[in-house]
Amino acid sequence: MSLSPDSTPMRALQLEVTRLRDENRAARDQISLLHSSIRALSALQDLTVQLTPTSDLMALLDEVLATILAVVGASAGSLLLVDEDTGELVFTVVHGPARERLAGYRLPKGQGIAGWVATNRKPQVLRDAHADPRFSPLVDETFDFQTRSLAAWPLLDGDRILGVVEAVNKASDREFSELDYDLLRVVAQLAAAALVRAETLTSGTAP
Repeated sequence: MSLSPDSTPMRALQLEVTRLRDENRAARDQISLLHSSIRALSALQDLTVQLTPTSDLMALLDEVLATILAVVGASAGSLLLVDEDTGELVFTVVHGPARERLAGYRLPKGQGIAGWVATNRKPQVLRDAHADPRFSPLVDETFDFQTRSLAAWPLLDGDRILGVVEAVNKASDREFSELDYDLLRVVAQLAAAALVRAETLTSGTAP
């Protein structure tokens, strides 16, 4: 007796083959992403080490941000630096629809998720930003933007807070993964290292 394609055992086998094929594709995509991430982060580390007094720090930070957004699959993001005189967070490097308008905008100390991250020196990953009471809709309302998911990491020099890096709106409304979290941590460390090295070069104390 032959089994038709619609019979229960055959159907179960077909479903299992499809599942395994999808898992293999996902695994290949993950490996490809890891390879791309390693290459990108290695290049950024080299740029940081090679920073000189004549280097364009903003261009470097722009590249840092562009790399992390591409790697984690986010459609927008910002690198905010602390104004040590006022405690405000300044949108220094911005990618996404509001790039031109948002650059230079200042957040009052402690405001929003970025403000919370800077104050508490702890990263945050939000699946639904608007559901979090710490989220401030001010930037969204001012610049006609819609924040859905959000991942933010503090830029630290020891205990000193330098700023915050944010990745916003994961592609296809997916959640930020554990890998995204780890990559954001590494990029935050590279950005902080670049800022500290730039300060050192500016002060004339670099070797």
